[in-house]
Amino acid sequence: MKKSHPIRRAVLAGAATVSGIVLLLSLKPASDPASASAQGAAAPQQSAAAQESPQGGSAQQSSSGARTVTGDVARTQYGPVQVRVTVSGGKVTKSEVVQIPTGGRSTEVSNSSVPRLNQEAVAAGSADIDAVSGATYTSAGYKKSLQSALDKAKAQGGGASGSAGSTGAAGSSGSAGSSGSSAAPQAPAAQARTVTGSVAQTQYGAVQVRVTVSGGKITKAEAVQAPKGGLSDQKTAMAVPKLNQEAVAAGSADIDAVSGATYTSTGYKQSLQSALDKAGG
Repeated sequence: MKKSHPIRRAVLAGAATVSGIVLLLSLKPASDPASASAQGAAAPQQSAAAQESPQGGSAQQSSSGARTVTGDVARTQYGPVQVRVTVSGGKVTKSEVVQIPTGGRSTEVSNSSVPRLNQEAVAAGSADIDAVSGATYTSAGYKKSLQSALDKAKAQGGGASGSAGSTGAAGSSGSAGSSGSSAAPQAPAAQARTVTGSVAQTQYGAVQVRVTVSGGKITKAEAVQAPKGGLSDQKTAMAVPKLNQEAVAAGSADIDAVSGATYTSTGYKQSLQSALDKAGG
């Protein structure tokens, strides 16, 4: 009996040692490499995702120079009018209609008035433009929506004044001369004159032309009066925009008559020459 106790103790001690080693071996791998590698893999993924979004957003904002803004819908007696403008560098570079009255007579009025309103909006750089004769309601709606678009562009373009200031600061050393030269072109703008020619009577109605002259050049020409009613509406809508463009391009009344609108062209040239004579005086 006494001899069996040391053997039993040795067996128990050995079993305890073996079980302790097994426990240690089973616990170490679970706590070390797997969790560490999982955490290490998750961290770079989050940092990469965090870096991508701000870079994409800033690139879009900095690369967008021009802004396109759509004005509110202006309700008129003949239908809605909505204008969209593109503004770059604080200037209107493009103006177009998104909605316009259509159907029957409204289509003719829109086709004849909208191109002129678009040109005037770009030339004036504001909603202070003249209504097109025979399209009073469309013109009023156009101007209202245009003003809305310009207000939105101004509100969104707080950076416009900031960018002007930054160019002045950045150019203080190298482009101080350029800022001085940029002030020079503004002087002729102040000297621009708008002159209305005498009314020229034609077989189909009165024609009267108004021109804007700046620096000795015609910068804008438009018809204040033109024959209208029946077939005259179609001829006027076809001829007047062409005559306006020719007057600006030629810088004089020496322009070609539009085929199919001989009387209107002749009256236009007479009134245009009268306006130029007044501007020259």
